Amino acid sequence: MSIIIDHLCQVYEPGTSMEVVALNDICLQITDGEFIGLIGHTGSGKSTLIQHLNGILKPYSGSVYFDGADIFDEDYDLKKLRSQVGLVFQYPEHQLFEETVFKDVCFGPKNMGLSQKEVEMRAYQALKMVGLEDEYFYQSPFDLSGGQKRRVAIAGVLAMKPRVMILDEPTAGLDPKGRDEMFALITKLRRESNMSIVLVSHSMEDVAAYVERIVVMNQGKVMMDGSPHEVFSHVEQLEAVGLMAPQITYVMKRLKEEGLPVLGSEMTVAEAAESILKLLNR
Repeated sequence: MSIIIDHLCQVYEPGTSMEVVALNDICLQITDGEFIGLIGHTGSGKSTLIQHLNGILKPYSGSVYFDGADIFDEDYDLKKLRSQVGLVFQYPEHQLFEETVFKDVCFGPKNMGLSQKEVEMRAYQALKMVGLEDEYFYQSPFDLSGGQKRRVAIAGVLAMKPRVMILDEPTAGLDPKGRDEMFALITKLRRESNMSIVLVSHSMEDVAAYVERIVVMNQGKVMMDGSPHEVFSHVEQLEAVGLMAPQITYVMKRLKEEGLPVLGSEMTVAEAAESILKLLNR
């Protein structure tokens, strides 16, 4: 399985004085089981890009292929696509609407035409996967905390058993404990299902700690595409477009400039601790 983005362009208000080129000739491939971080400053094209991956937005030009088929062909089944490529919005309130949590999670599999028994089984399994206690199942989703709402939104996507999950700022507004719990959940889901995950985030620390590949967007184009170490080695280029490396990278870079034998490119606290312990044990 793969998603292939082929020369994708998106233009808002074309031919008018308000014309904005949101995406400019994007070419990318997402393969099975990848964990990709999508970063860029506000207005770089991240949100526009992810909304093309399950057909919410139609491109100005270019194509998106899922399993070799162009999702924008007239006879393509977008309903089926959206059960395979799930999008969890930054604000879960935008996709929660039913009277109860359980009904909300049932909505996706119900629209797939499954039997009531299968729908309810999938909803129950998805809610247990995200760690939501049974006592919340029949409450209004709007009575939950921000972190719980995100879990319900993720469960609604999981109930359709997608092969790709796109998470738009899943930890926005959460406290440190909530952030840790959310990433523990995301890591668990990926380990157990081998689904591909695309994480949109402004937190360089989160991206460095969890993803395997980073795509950097700038002015509607792909500016960089590589491993976290490859991307965060270009500190000056990132800073030039309003981004930064993880804070620990700056600390370790300064230590190296001061003459200490560390790499200077460490991205996480764990990597920094390992380098410092090696230094102390010499």
